[in-house]
Amino acid sequence: MSPQRTGLLAGLACYVIWGLFPLFWPLLDRAGEIEILAHRIIWSLVFLVVVLAATAGFRWVRTIGRPRLIQLTVAALLITVNWGGFIYAVNNDHVVDAALGYYINPLVSVALGVLVLHEHLRSRQRAAVVLGTLAVIVLTVEYGKPPWIALMLAFSFGLYGLVKKRVGLDGVQSLSVETALLVMPAVAYIVVLGARGDATFLAEGLGFSLLLAAGGVVTAVPLILFGAAAIRVPLSTIGLMQYIAPTMHFVIGVAIYGEAMPPGRVAGFVLVWLALLVLTVDAVGSLRPRNVIPSAVPARVRPATPPDA
Repeated sequence: MSPQRTGLLAGLACYVIWGLFPLFWPLLDRAGEIEILAHRIIWSLVFLVVVLAATAGFRWVRTIGRPRLIQLTVAALLITVNWGGFIYAVNNDHVVDAALGYYINPLVSVALGVLVLHEHLRSRQRAAVVLGTLAVIVLTVEYGKPPWIALMLAFSFGLYGLVKKRVGLDGVQSLSVETALLVMPAVAYIVVLGARGDATFLAEGLGFSLLLAAGGVVTAVPLILFGAAAIRVPLSTIGLMQYIAPTMHFVIGVAIYGEAMPPGRVAGFVLVWLALLVLTVDAVGSLRPRNVIPSAVPARVRPATPPDA
């Protein structure tokens, strides 16, 4: 099998696993959201340590100085908000709102690029941001309040990506440090929960305990698959595949969980989809070579950077 085909299959598997998350986390709803989150952190670290021990090892830890450690601490806090928010959303009948959050995320990333990195927006990018803003306004009118869950997911992950862009660590290594920073509070919470007699781990049977532990595996495996895809397929292909997961979330929320889609909500989603279409057209157009000199030596292509979650 060719490297590009291998990368494409890895990328598709990655986004399909992420897309199925709304079917997995409700299996753990006998535990509270914070307990699920704590176990997700603990077992993610366990799994990542095993993966690193079998692959890259741990020498890279020496390269983490104080500035990078501070950045990773901020990233850890942001991903905690994102993970916890997603678990809350899918376990409390807000799967469509979770989908909206990850549809909005690329628009948030563009906006952060302008506000924080002082990047210049092209005309299509400006149009996409305007359409996304209109979508939020329409949904605010429909809900009677801003779509807080979607905005929280979009901004926490957007800011997380911004921080991780500056860290410059491999995705698996970076996530290992982040979960290591979070593991002590997570363990402390589980211990306190157990002392109160409210912990579900082991108390609900072996099968449920294995499901809680599996939360760490399903967190880390898509990231590893994405890493395999990112170095084998074009960045533009990865960019298009990122819409697979929220589309699956949307379908699961509407078709399986029966979440309502009143006209105002439909209008908001249509505006978001139009914004993403404009953003995608712009991204594809920006990758087209311009003023190519036939005799010039092709520039070395830089590998795509894995996502930071």
